[in-house]
Amino acid sequence: MNENEVQNKRRQNEEEATARRARILGLIYLDTRDFEKDIPLVRNVLEKDQMHKEFIIPLQKGEEGIPYQFMVTSQTPRHTIEKMTQEYNDAGLRIEFYLISNSAYQVFMLRHDPPQQVHYDDIEIAKEGDSETLASVSQTLDSVSTEKVFDYLLDQADKLGASDIHIENLRSAIRIRMRVDGILHPVAEISRDRYRIFMGELSSRASVSIASTKPQSGHMQKDITRDGATHLLNIRVEMVPTMYGQDAVLRLFNFDESLLNLDLLGITKEERATIDEMISHPRGLLLMVGPTGSGKSTTLYSIINALNTTDRKIITLEDPIEYGLTGISQIPIATGEGGSFAEGLRSVLRLDPDVVMVGEIRDQDTARTAIQASITGHLVLSSFHANSTSAAFSRMIDLIGVNPIFSSSIRLLIAQRLVRRLADNKEPYKPDDATVRYIKKALEGVKHDFNLDDITLYKAVPSEEYPFGFSGRMGIMEQLTVTEPIQKFIRGDVADANTNEIEKTAKAEGLITLEQKGILAALRGETVIEEIGRVI
Repeated sequence: MNENEVQNKRRQNEEEATARRARILGLIYLDTRDFEKDIPLVRNVLEKDQMHKEFIIPLQKGEEGIPYQFMVTSQTPRHTIEKMTQEYNDAGLRIEFYLISNSAYQVFMLRHDPPQQVHYDDIEIAKEGDSETLASVSQTLDSVSTEKVFDYLLDQADKLGASDIHIENLRSAIRIRMRVDGILHPVAEISRDRYRIFMGELSSRASVSIASTKPQSGHMQKDITRDGATHLLNIRVEMVPTMYGQDAVLRLFNFDESLLNLDLLGITKEERATIDEMISHPRGLLLMVGPTGSGKSTTLYSIINALNTTDRKIITLEDPIEYGLTGISQIPIATGEGGSFAEGLRSVLRLDPDVVMVGEIRDQDTARTAIQASITGHLVLSSFHANSTSAAFSRMIDLIGVNPIFSSSIRLLIAQRLVRRLADNKEPYKPDDATVRYIKKALEGVKHDFNLDDITLYKAVPSEEYPFGFSGRMGIMEQLTVTEPIQKFIRGDVADANTNEIEKTAKAEGLITLEQKGILAALRGETVIEEIGRVI
């Protein structure tokens, strides 16, 4: 899904929500997308201050037999509508109100009251050794006023699709890097004389201290308006003191509930069927496995969204809450301040939930509590740090011990990684003999439709639209379904429950590993073989 499609989908979802809101408020809904950018503006009816303060915009100036028409949003005070209705009726004038979306309001207000500000050039990602681009962006950042530099950085990071911004103190400068498609790219270096003002602005926004001698976590939000649609950017801020000052990483979470959808994750029909089958049961434990930044949270939230119906009670325990979901009870667990997932889980089970998501299983107490909940009639979802599903299963046995009662609790483990997806202008090539031997060996025993005696792989071709030859990232997913032979490891029927033995048994049951899934993706031309080595 390209950027325009994403923006259109966001706007469509917002308009549908506004239409539902109009029915609740008893107002007429108005979809302005077809005319909001070119309809003549109605001037001299309301002051700009009132339009800003009360979220109201004139649509039509009344004349004899023609009513005054105003556009309002869900943020418009009810008393404003009632007061204006009374005043116009007392004057013998007709008045009508239409409910529009917040994005529509933003478009109209930008036309009524365009901001008087400097427009800075877009940030470009520099290729290796490209000092000119670095110098140009550095100069731009040094010229942006301090109170606007973070808005500029966040807007540009969102536009580039960056997952995080790294602000690093060097001896002679402050280095800015952005992670795009999983790769860190240098963006700029700004002068050290701006350090205190620069970091002061960050600390005030994220509620962290610039003078702290300990690592800190903070949070900030920003509304991003692009192409007529507005979305909320959640930013987690992690700061740590270093030799030359506070280093910070801003992790960006593009909050758009409509995009937390299993259909948009790019998983295969077989993988989707396995997930659907597992979550159709009223109990059991599903574990998402992988390192930080592997897309675990997005997949878990997408599964939660698929389960989010009016007949289910869903509760999540998170540290911190990354996405706010409609219709779900989300509870923050401050583990850094003595909070515990296990204690929180025991508490929420008294609320009779159907589905519980635990942010992460980190210790024996949480593991045993989650498994006991999954046995006693709850569907439990959680994440777990391990390299593969087999390693996670082995480590889970170490945490909970061999226990026949627990053997039917864990039902599915999913390991996930994100690899860069090739853009369409990729170039085919024939790999060398060593690569062919590696692919043949890795795919032994795996069913596929490729002729391994005549392998074609693909390489990235840079273009103006895709400077590195890649277009976003795609998920690679390894699924371990806990069948009867796998359950024997928990029951204690198999003496040696190590990772290799579990993986060997799982492969016999149909497991395709992350490495094998990645190689098959490379053979399909979706990514490059080097990504498999780098990520998996």
